[in-house]
Amino acid sequence: MARKIAFINYKGGVGKTSCLVNIGAVLAQQGKRVLLVDLDAQSNSSIWLMRVDRWTELHTKGKGSLFSIFVPGESTLGDIRVRDVVTERDGRALVPGLDLIPTGFNLIDLEQEYAPPDKEPPYLRFWKQLKEIEADYDYILFDCPPNVLRASQCGLFCANEVIVPANPDALSLIGFTLITGKLLQFNERSVTYRATGMGPQALINGVLFNSVKTATDIEVPKMRMQFRVNQFRNQKKISSRARIFHSMIRDAIVVRRAVTLGLPVLSMENEGVIEDYRSVASELEEMNSQPAPSPLHSFHQQTATAHE
Repeated sequence: MARKIAFINYKGGVGKTSCLVNIGAVLAQQGKRVLLVDLDAQSNSSIWLMRVDRWTELHTKGKGSLFSIFVPGESTLGDIRVRDVVTERDGRALVPGLDLIPTGFNLIDLEQEYAPPDKEPPYLRFWKQLKEIEADYDYILFDCPPNVLRASQCGLFCANEVIVPANPDALSLIGFTLITGKLLQFNERSVTYRATGMGPQALINGVLFNSVKTATDIEVPKMRMQFRVNQFRNQKKISSRARIFHSMIRDAIVVRRAVTLGLPVLSMENEGVIEDYRSVASELEEMNSQPAPSPLHSFHQQTATAHE
């Protein structure tokens, strides 16, 4: 069964898309079958991996992107997925096994003008269609916008796990607090459908520090985040296994260059940040087999192996 993981924080600009794309690419390079699902109308992961020319063609046609599956009789997720999305200009796959469900700017219509023809919430249509293809994958990663509106709900309803990318600042802590509350509210609102076996009711099980600048002292913000994680674990608002990742991702210009080139970072040469993503991917794979951390797990134990 695929591990389905939503990446979300109520604070924007934390590098959620760069985390998802690069972690997904590392997992695919290691032989996993990975599907990235772009649920953000800004289309950042779609534009990045398809490159502007391919994405513009898809967007101009108005078909073949995620919004198409909500138009009766138009498309399914299986129809619109882009196999081996990262390619050379000649079409040769650079990261075999990394697929994408692309989106376009028209996904914003799901929030504003869309009226479900069957009166079911859009996340149910999405869940049913994802169920048809999820056996093809080891990992399905959802790139969610910084809210819990209709598009995000599609990922959150289907996910087994939720990871919150964060920067070492106060706003990320606020974003983590907000997304915890909003996710609980959504789980309560969707409980009727979950009672019939739909959706796993995912809770937050990881906080990942991203874009950590060189020589930045993150001890205080990480200690505050650890306090909040412990507090929410004890209150059962997040998973009993929730933790801050030991690994952190450094701030690196090459990540921004990779976006421009339409490549994941692992396709670049001799870049230290690649090892950060590999370390996170490795930790992600290990998380399922590790015991739940103690609420009293110390801050110093959490940070012992972090990148400085």
